[in-house]
Amino acid sequence: MTRASSTQGRGLLYRLYSSRLRREIDAGTVPHHVAMMIDGNRRWARQLGYTTVSHGHRAGAAKMHEFLRWCDELGIQVVSLYLLSTDNLVKRDSQELTDLIEIIADLAETLSHEPGWRVKHVGRAEVLPPVLAHGLRTAEERTRENTGLHVNLAVGYGGRGEIVDAVRSIISKHQEKGGSLEELAESLTPEQIGEHLYTGGQPDPDLVIRTSGEQRLSDFLLWQSAHSEFYFVEALGPDLREVDFLRAIRDFGDRDRRFGS
Repeated sequence: MTRASSTQGRGLLYRLYSSRLRREIDAGTVPHHVAMMIDGNRRWARQLGYTTVSHGHRAGAAKMHEFLRWCDELGIQVVSLYLLSTDNLVKRDSQELTDLIEIIADLAETLSHEPGWRVKHVGRAEVLPPVLAHGLRTAEERTRENTGLHVNLAVGYGGRGEIVDAVRSIISKHQEKGGSLEELAESLTPEQIGEHLYTGGQPDPDLVIRTSGEQRLSDFLLWQSAHSEFYFVEALGPDLREVDFLRAIRDFGDRDRRFGS
């Protein structure tokens, strides 16, 4: 596990350093799937003296759009963004949650107009406010035939809940075929569960990045990240820079992945 600093800078030295980082990244080691846990939006807003934390969430959403472009330019094929957990739906202040719903709906709408990008909602649509569920569904339908960058928006998402939903789906389909629970218990495999997750059919994330210096998973992609590499960045979400991202990709390429061995 690695932590990175968040020193700001956009001048000549920054551009030279960014170019050097790009040269140091081997295209053959770029991760196929990157998962991003953007954290620190509220702290960012409070540190800058904003009256509401929604300013931080809007800045974080704008940063995630920028982050997706960095990923696309580098040839990453799948990106999963953790935007709103099921816990957030009950623990966040009502006004903050109202603002978040609008911000996420706006982000989904914006991303659905990026040429070639495919947007997919991962999470429980039934627990979301109708306006947000509709916005995510519209973005997904609009981009369904696209074959470019695949963007998973984890909204109303919880990793343990996802596993429960996958098992329920397996049981339901098995019973529809007339099978018994005993037969299912004998034949159940990790591959079956993987196929019934919200991300079924997608590769598991190679790299999970989290901002703000926090080092925890927070119920994100628990099953899928069993063999993922992790990279923790000190920068608060809205302050994430491209060089922070490039360092994460370079670091990933230098690791000896053991896949649990």
